Amino acid sequence: MDDHPLHPEFEDLDRVENELRPRLLDDFLGQEQVKDNLRVFIQAARERGESLDHVFLSGPPGLGKTTLANIMAQEMGADLRVTAAPALDKPKDLAGILTSLQEGTVFFIDEVHRLKASLEEMLYVAMEDYEIDWVIGQGPSARTLRVPLPRFTLVGATTRPGMVASPLFTRFGIPVRLDYYSREELEAIIRRSASILEVRIEEDAVGALAESCRGTPRVANRLLRRMRDFAQVLASGVITTAVVREGMDRLNIDRHGLEEQDRQILRAIIEMYGGGPVGAETLAISVGEELDSLEVFYEPFLIQQGLLQRTARGRIVTARAYGVLGLPERKSDEDQGSLF
Repeated sequence: MDDHPLHPEFEDLDRVENELRPRLLDDFLGQEQVKDNLRVFIQAARERGESLDHVFLSGPPGLGKTTLANIMAQEMGADLRVTAAPALDKPKDLAGILTSLQEGTVFFIDEVHRLKASLEEMLYVAMEDYEIDWVIGQGPSARTLRVPLPRFTLVGATTRPGMVASPLFTRFGIPVRLDYYSREELEAIIRRSASILEVRIEEDAVGALAESCRGTPRVANRLLRRMRDFAQVLASGVITTAVVREGMDRLNIDRHGLEEQDRQILRAIIEMYGGGPVGAETLAISVGEELDSLEVFYEPFLIQQGLLQRTARGRIVTARAYGVLGLPERKSDEDQGSLF
C-alpha cells in the first residue's frame, strides 16, 4: 500500500463516469484553442525528448482540469500521479512523492491554491532546478542536503487562481484557462456520452438537455445519466424532450440550468436585501451555504448568465434575474418619483 497521501488515479470516481472521460486530445470536445496549443507543446516536448513544461490549469469546477491532466500523461506516454493540496500536510509528505517520481511523470495537484507556504517553497526549487533541500538533524548539528529529482511535469489545478501565490504561479510555463462550454459543445459531449452509455436520445432532447447543463461537461454527464433513469422507468427507454422536461421538473432545474439553490440565492438578495448590494459572507449565511461553495460553484455561473454582479459594495442582482424568477423588478427611489 502506498504510504504517500495520494489519490489512486481517479479511484474516487465511479466506473461509469470514468468510462466517459476522454483519454486523448482528439476525444476531448470543446476548448479548441486550449487543445490546439497543448498539441503543439506536447509534440515539441516529445520531439526533443523532454518532459512537458509545468502546466497551470484554472477555471470553474467540472470543466475538465483533471481529465486534461490524464490526457497529458497519456499523450506524453508518461506515468500519472494524483493528489490534492489538502492531503499534503507536511514537507515530508511532498518530499516523499517527489523523490518517488519517475522520469517524465505528470504530477497532478488539485486545489493547488490550498498548498501550505512551506510546501510552496519546496516546489519552487523542485520546479526550477529539479532538486529539493532536505534538512538532516536538529539544532546546531542540522545540515541541508540537496536531493536531485527526475525531470517531471507539475500540473496544478485550481478554481481560485487569484489565491495562488505569485512566486508559484510564475514557475508554471504553460498557463491554461478553461471557460464554460457553449451549447453546441455540450450537445457534442452529450451525444458522445450517450453513445458510450448505449442510451438512445432524440436530437431535440440533446438540445433541451444542453440548455440546462450550466456550461459544464460534468453536469451534462450527470444529467444525462439521470435522464437515462427517467427514460427507463417512466418512458420507453428513449430520452425524448418530454422525458427531459419531466426529469428537469423533478430535479428542480429550470430551462436556464438554474437549480433550487441558484434561485434561492437570487431570491434572498431580492427579498431580504432589496436586490443588493449584500456581502458574500452575509449572503452565504442567509442561504445556508458554505462561503467557498457560494463563490466557486454558484456565483461564477450566475455571473456568466448575467443574473448577478460582484461589486466593491457586495453582490447585486441584475434586471434579468427578476425576469428569470418571474418577479416584478424593484424600482429605485428615483424611478418612483415623489408625491410632492
